[in-house]
Amino acid sequence: MRLFQSWFRALPWLIALLLAAALGGCGATEGEGSGAPGTLGVWLTDAPACGFDAVNVTVRGVRVHRSSTASDTDGGWTEITLNPSRKINLLDLTNGVLEALGETPLAPGHYTQLRLMLDPNTGAGFANSVVPTGGVETALATPSAVQSGIKLINEFDVAPGERVDLVLDFDACHSIVRRGNGSFGLKPVIKVTPMVLNGVSGFVDTALLGSNVMVTAQQNGEIIQTTAPRSDGYFLLARLAPGNYDVVFTADGRATAVITGVPVGSETDIVEISISGTPTVLPTSAMQKVDGTATLDPASTGTDVSVAARQTFGASATVTVKSVVADETAGGAYALVLPSGAPQLAAHGALPIVFTPQPGLAGLYAVQASATGYATQSANVNISAADATQNFVLVVP
Repeated sequence: MRLFQSWFRALPWLIALLLAAALGGCGATEGEGSGAPGTLGVWLTDAPACGFDAVNVTVRGVRVHRSSTASDTDGGWTEITLNPSRKINLLDLTNGVLEALGETPLAPGHYTQLRLMLDPNTGAGFANSVVPTGGVETALATPSAVQSGIKLINEFDVAPGERVDLVLDFDACHSIVRRGNGSFGLKPVIKVTPMVLNGVSGFVDTALLGSNVMVTAQQNGEIIQTTAPRSDGYFLLARLAPGNYDVVFTADGRATAVITGVPVGSETDIVEISISGTPTVLPTSAMQKVDGTATLDPASTGTDVSVAARQTFGASATVTVKSVVADETAGGAYALVLPSGAPQLAAHGALPIVFTPQPGLAGLYAVQASATGYATQSANVNISAADATQNFVLVVP
């Protein structure tokens, strides 16, 4: 907690320094509101990417507009321009770290379009790329929309003379699609949040750091925020809406651990669930695989099928242990490597939090396949002794 407090006290100075270096943009002249202009500041952050040493995107700007139906060529856009464009490794922006993209004066009013613009890959360049763990830098195929701007779901108001800061939370783990031919594609998953700092913090045993350890905040099995611990084991699940969360710990070769009912009381609340002296430890576990295919009927090119392995702890919680996107270029193939050992469960309470093994759930998962516009399917699998195969064909309801 002392590390976080020191960092938080330095935050105003860091913000001022970053804003001084950030490049501003031009203001709109069409449809402006009355009163003194406000200010819009935009920041970038990230959840960790699964199985990559780097995920690079080259940002050239951010655009905003009042109208939700305004086209790329309509007037009335306000733009923050980065000149030159900035190549950013998203994996440098975990545990609450922010990258300032810039600021611009903005007429008072209600804004309904927000777009993040990336440079395209050209020639032999790697404007957007990934470095698979242990591999080499590989170009990341991007949709054509990145040049006119990735549309983000967010509406916000600017009051006369007031400042609004927005954080673009780029979920690299779920934005990178591995294709059967060895290439990678970008299907951006980005949420927009106000620039407040709250969440859930703690430490994991540093022995886990070489095992792809991940910490997620979940509600009803839906992953809300993800992070990977720092080199000292510290983690921060930042910018969570007030509410109760299940915090889930996973790592290769380790049993899953879950803390239920972690309360985030406000937009400034930091909840500690472990400290450096008693970090969260995950027991070793054998790993087994669930694989198969997840396809659509009728087929729909470009519609992702997500496959998730979940476990239910009675009335306490249902959590997602791991999820992947099926590879549409390989007939919808997917594979989930999961612990077959007993998961660990604890309710939030006084530190140190003590986990209890759940032997009755060892190797038991509900594997769920879902896609937008199709009926979700789920199947129970048992990998306590061996791998399992489960195929899905999703249909329109």
